[in-house]
Amino acid sequence: MTIALMPLPYAQDALEPHISGKTLEIHHGAHHKTYVDKLNAAIGGTENEGKPLEDIIASASGPLFNNSAQTWNHGFYWHSLSPKKTAPSGDLAAAIDKDFGSVDALLEALSNEAVNHFSNGWAWLVSDNGTLKVISTHDADSALVKGVTPLLTVDVWEHAYYIDQLNKRPAYVKAVLENILNWDFAAENFSRGTPWVYPA
Repeated sequence: MTIALMPLPYAQDALEPHISGKTLEIHHGAHHKTYVDKLNAAIGGTENEGKPLEDIIASASGPLFNNSAQTWNHGFYWHSLSPKKTAPSGDLAAAIDKDFGSVDALLEALSNEAVNHFSNGWAWLVSDNGTLKVISTHDADSALVKGVTPLLTVDVWEHAYYIDQLNKRPAYVKAVLENILNWDFAAENFSRGTPWVYPA
């Protein structure tokens, strides 16, 4: 059994004008696919073949970690975005008020983390035993292995935005945070209290 390239949870052009269909064509169909292909080539005929992606990540290092974690990170990122405008609600909204004071304050913290992260990586909203925190990870590193529950992520590798925004990462981050964050997905992750599972 191989790890599949999960389909996008919406049409390729569904996030326009904030993220173009061309960006998703290359980001999902080339970058994400390459991580999946390299991962499957690495695990074929080994003890990792047939294991859930999360189990592979937990014991991997080097190129195997990079390709398995990037496969998971991208799947999580696609779900962190939504064509439909959403807003925090319920227990998640209460936790945001408790830990950040307001949604605007949380978005400012997430924006600062994403915009100021040096080089490639990811900005995350996570739950640490029920307390919300904003963190970032470098390159292929993932909040999945940090002992927290990832709620949302923003990809700040240049390939996430270069076609649309060239080198203007702040413009990309602003577009994502103000328009297409999937707060319903975040609420599901917060309510469940355990990490999202990459689809088999």
